[in-house]
Amino acid sequence: MTFYSPGQAAEKSGFSIDTLRYYEKIGLLEGIARSASGRRLFSEDDLAWLHMLRCLRDTGMPIAEMRRYAELVRGGDGTLRDRLALLREHDRRVEEQIARLRTQQGHIRWKIDLYQGLAGTGGAGCAASAANGDCAGEMADGDAAVEVTAAAG
Repeated sequence: MTFYSPGQAAEKSGFSIDTLRYYEKIGLLEGIARSASGRRLFSEDDLAWLHMLRCLRDTGMPIAEMRRYAELVRGGDGTLRDRLALLREHDRRVEEQIARLRTQQGHIRWKIDLYQGLAGTGGAGCAASAANGDCAGEMADGDAAVEVTAAAG
């Protein structure tokens, strides 16, 4: 069996060594092996678990829910339905977050088009039409009217 030092585990997981210690302290990591000198040794299974924790954390799951998920996993097959419900709820929140980000990305892209049109670099898209009022519904922020006026003037 291959074991990894805390530094190697941190590098492979993307978590800091301090975070690994914290996760062990709060019960997200259990059963981490120790060397004869007491140093933590992380197995491939530990790294796989850290990968799951990284996924949950990167998608915005609160630590309290991660702890609940860890408890359920340790509870065995009898907790499958509860794990499924917890992950489905988290997935629903992730979908909402993605939808919000897509909307915000659309606004950013609109701004890029607008600025490209003002700078004369092409790709004016909606910005060129904005002076004619064709994109008025997309100009939700305060500086859009000023920018359209500057583009028209």
